Amino acid sequence: MEICLRPDQYFNLELSLCCGQVFTWRKSNEWWYGVIGGEAVKVRQIGNLIEFEDTSSEIIRHYFGLNDNLKQILSEIAKDPYIESAVKALKGLRIIRQDPWECLASFICATYKSIPAIKSMLWKLSRKFGEAKEIDGYTLYTFPTVERISKANLKDLTDCGLGFRAKYLLETARTIASGEFDLERLKKESYEQGRRMLLTLPGVGLKVADCVLLFSFEKLEAFPVDVWIKRAMVTHYAEHFEKRLLDKVRLGKSLEKREYESISRFGREYFGRYAGYAQEYIYHYERMGLSY
Repeated sequence: MEICLRPDQYFNLELSLCCGQVFTWRKSNEWWYGVIGGEAVKVRQIGNLIEFEDTSSEIIRHYFGLNDNLKQILSEIAKDPYIESAVKALKGLRIIRQDPWECLASFICATYKSIPAIKSMLWKLSRKFGEAKEIDGYTLYTFPTVERISKANLKDLTDCGLGFRAKYLLETARTIASGEFDLERLKKESYEQGRRMLLTLPGVGLKVADCVLLFSFEKLEAFPVDVWIKRAMVTHYAEHFEKRLLDKVRLGKSLEKREYESISRFGREYFGRYAGYAQEYIYHYERMGLSY
């Protein structure tokens, strides 16, 4: 099956899958292989044509955010020459709509880990606790359900490379599986309320909460702050922050909650309702060493 995009309907499959939103897709030749909705799928892009198998066009459109008016979004966030250069370099990167539990679990596991390490960790976790799916001779694994993780042994989770994160993942899974926390309810909540709710879960801090709200619950105003965003803010938007915060970032020190909030709030207010798109463009722009 295929979807033919209009010339002004910007989309770059590779950028969208390689910018730190998702961690379980694998590429072989020109095809990307992954799991959406519990089913193994393959997808590739040739110009404005998106080809895929074993799923529907509706699922592909939703998962890859193809219903977003990216042309309008990029015009709204391009507030200055710096973000304009990021948009120009990465035009076509879209915010993916991930499964809520997979997204939450992935970012709990991602704490203080590099992207290659996160990919390895989640692959081991899925292979051990997920369900095998065959496609084109490849074996993929579904992301383990919250129920499956809630019944796991702590040592088995630790053996997947989770380290101290294993305890947080297990406790959060049990909280959700028991019905004590309704993850699906976040779809109906505001960004602020959804954030407050997520912060009650073990292993969920401000950054994890913001990532989950942005990459799963379509709260496109969320502005997660990590080391790359901090560096970009002090380099290109220093006039908006107090000297003490700038000095801490330049010295590589961790931020206090209020300092994280200061940067995140600036991002939301400055870039507006699509601040999450600005964040992802800046993040990947900096991480790829494309920043001027």
